[in-house]
Amino acid sequence: MAATQVGFGLGSNIGDKPGNIRTALRLLSERNIARLDAVSRIYRTPPWGVLDQGDFANACAIGVTGLAPYELLAAVKKIEADMGREPTRRWGPRLIDVDILFLGELRVEDPELTIPHKELFSRGFVLAPLAEIAPSLILSGASVASAAAGADLGGVEPWVEEE
Repeated sequence: MAATQVGFGLGSNIGDKPGNIRTALRLLSERNIARLDAVSRIYRTPPWGVLDQGDFANACAIGVTGLAPYELLAAVKKIEADMGREPTRRWGPRLIDVDILFLGELRVEDPELTIPHKELFSRGFVLAPLAEIAPSLILSGASVASAAAGADLGGVEPWVEEE
């Protein structure tokens, strides 16, 4: 596959949450999964979907990949597994989550993979960091900056490292 722009959403709410995000970003680069061109700050965000769990650390990154969609999915799932992610309930606690937000203009819709990510425009914890690094990006005909401006960003704030 030709080099294609790719967006990732990363999240963690177990252990060293910001450290888990940084490790996953490093592995995306080290394993030549993507050349990252822009990485957002890390944000502290309240849980989404299942509320009886701790806050998350979230970030987004944009880069370029030469991997085809299912190769890319396998590569990010391998990062999650290698970092120690274990199966849990849907939207439950996780050591690391690496979502493919978009892959160029590609559209994929099947049970295993949906690109662009089907929840992208309903999640403030994705839109805030994505708008930070790519406000003029247009996905599925919508501007990321406009989507972020209209999203519920309650509780989504830059992570402050504990001293």
